Amino acid sequence: MEYKNYLENDGYVIIDGFIDSQEIDKLRQAANDAINLTRTHNWPYRRVVGKQFPPWTDEDSPDSWGVQHLMHPDLKMPIFRQFYASDKLVELAANLVGCSPEYLQMELFNMLILPTRSSFNLSWHRDHVLHSADEQEERDALTTPHYGVQFNAALYDDSCLWIVPKSHKMVRSPAQRALSCETKPADNPAEMPGAIQVHLKAGQILFYDANILHCAQYPCTPPSPPRATLHGSYGDLRGGSHRAIGVLQHGLEWMKDPSFGDGPGHEMWEKLMAMYNQAKADDKLGKYSLNG
Repeated sequence: MEYKNYLENDGYVIIDGFIDSQEIDKLRQAANDAINLTRTHNWPYRRVVGKQFPPWTDEDSPDSWGVQHLMHPDLKMPIFRQFYASDKLVELAANLVGCSPEYLQMELFNMLILPTRSSFNLSWHRDHVLHSADEQEERDALTTPHYGVQFNAALYDDSCLWIVPKSHKMVRSPAQRALSCETKPADNPAEMPGAIQVHLKAGQILFYDANILHCAQYPCTPPSPPRATLHGSYGDLRGGSHRAIGVLQHGLEWMKDPSFGDGPGHEMWEKLMAMYNQAKADDKLGKYSLNG
């Protein structure tokens, strides 16, 4: 309950030692293999430098800042799905979302890495609020439950993320709005009033409200240290099609295959399929929360 209080009050919570040394070694090995496949264009599902939000295609840029669809059967790395569906992560996520595990919904599971050719910064943004939203639109969005939580689990030390604590409940000030009203990258995140840099140690996991004001810096590597941060989300079945516009834009059609549903986290997968059906009935398919 203490973690949930931190999340509700501050918009984020960091939990120490979530991934133990034995598990982190195995995850690092799989992560390095997945990164190599992505960098050599032998894994087509990636986040491309120069484009912040999906959809992405392999032709958009030669450089990458993320590996998509870690649970995809074609990647042949079941350790990622085992981690996502593990009891310790599912129970913690359900507590933070505010539902029992039987209501928890399978969603996204990707990996954040560093580009190799050029640095890349994200814009300051909230995941469910348009950059251009006026004060009333923003206030309405921030008071609408979005029935989910996101996480970053660091396999190596990671200081890429910047956030404005408590901003998940606060309309932007004029100074904050001036630095986040467009999708252009943040040149210097430290200029954002109230911003802090998040320093994750290897093995820590960060949970955060998707509507906290946040951005990230992706320095070119090498010579930067390695980055392999597992990045995912869970939802609450009761969110219905409300979550669809932020989740389905990542291209999850492959998850509809019944053979995929038979794997770890089957119960959560069933909730995802229910969301698909509800989104279709509510005409939410193909609608995106953010673009750019």
